[in-house]
Amino acid sequence: MRLWRLTRSAHVALDGAGTLRHGGRYSPPGVPVVNFASEAGLAVLVGLRYLPDGPASAAEDYVLGWTDVAATPERVPDDADEEQARAFVTAWLADRRSLLAAIRSRVLPEADVVMLNPLHPAAHRVSPLTTRPFSFTQCLHVPPMRERYRGAL
Repeated sequence: MRLWRLTRSAHVALDGAGTLRHGGRYSPPGVPVVNFASEAGLAVLVGLRYLPDGPASAAEDYVLGWTDVAATPERVPDDADEEQARAFVTAWLADRRSLLAAIRSRVLPEADVVMLNPLHPAAHRVSPLTTRPFSFTQCLHVPPMRERYRGAL
C-alpha cells in the first residue's frame, strides 16, 4: 500500500518525533506515531489545515513523500466518535498489535489517515520516504481570470 506524507524537509524521518512531543489528533503526547494519508491529495488538504495564515505564508521547504508498505492497516471503527477513536489508537499503540492503523479522514471521508507505529517490530522494514519538492503557492495559484478574459466579455 502506498502511503503519502506532506512535511517539511527536515522532518522526513519516519520516527514519530513530532507526535512524541506534541501528540496528534488521535494519539497522545509521549508516544511516537507517523501519520500518513492514503491519497496524495489528502496529504495536501491536511497540510493546508495547519497553515494558520493560508498557503501564501507556507515555508518553501515542504516535500511530498511516499513509501510503500506491505501491511494491511487495522481499522478504527467508522462509527467511533473522537474520544472512542483516541482510545482505540492509544490501545493500538500500547499493544503494538499491528504496524498500521487507519481511520476515515474527517477532511476527505473517501480517504484514510493511516498511522504507523514506529515502535512495532516491523517498523524498521518500512522504506524511507521518496520525496519531491512541494510548493503551496505554485499548486494553489489562482490565475487572474478577469485579466485573461477582459476582452472576451
